[in-house]
Amino acid sequence: CNLQPKDAAKMPESAWKLLFYTLSWSYGIYLLFFTDYPFFYDPPSVFYDWKKGMDVPTDIAIAYLLQCSFYGHSIYATAYMDTWRKDSVVMLLHHVVTLTLIAFSYAFRDCKGSWRGLPGGRRLCWGKLRWVSRLSRDPRGPLNPPCSLCPGRFWFRLYWFPLKVLYATCYSSLQSVPNIPFYFFFNALLLVLTLMNIYWFLYIVLFVAKVLMGQMQEVNDVREYDVEDGKK
Repeated sequence: CNLQPKDAAKMPESAWKLLFYTLSWSYGIYLLFFTDYPFFYDPPSVFYDWKKGMDVPTDIAIAYLLQCSFYGHSIYATAYMDTWRKDSVVMLLHHVVTLTLIAFSYAFRDCKGSWRGLPGGRRLCWGKLRWVSRLSRDPRGPLNPPCSLCPGRFWFRLYWFPLKVLYATCYSSLQSVPNIPFYFFFNALLLVLTLMNIYWFLYIVLFVAKVLMGQMQEVNDVREYDVEDGKK
């Protein structure tokens, strides 16, 4: 792609995440909208007829396996393979929390952990690939794609996630199963993820603000360290 060495080093990370998020997002869309599961339109249905040790349908078990494998690998990748950024510690914590949610969700036959990953990362990775490829040809290229990510991430992570997931886990779960186990454990982890979503959304807002105020002469990831900081 005739990329600069710095950009060529980042390309595989974004390309891999784009590939996985596209596949997992597509499979999630299939489960939510092309099967008989009513989870999206009726989130409390996750807890209907819940009982300990209940069977997990094969198609949902596949979703658990894919997500668990990805986030297990992501813990290692963030620490030893990916570019270290200002939010890398938060990213590690995110992967640990997510993996814990998925594993305990499967162990207790509770789908609320498996549906926490509403689409968001896919758009970010796609946008970053576009920026990198454009920068290789024109460092002062169009800045509209980054700005377009802001509404998408807000819609999925800060609107649908609380509306669909947190409402079902914090309120509906107790209505259907008054003595549901690990109620505070699950919801505490989900609230931690919500705070992380707000944290990353603020990075996007900061980026867009710098672009609109003309403080950025070229497209840079605001999470990344300056060259001098990186050397330190």
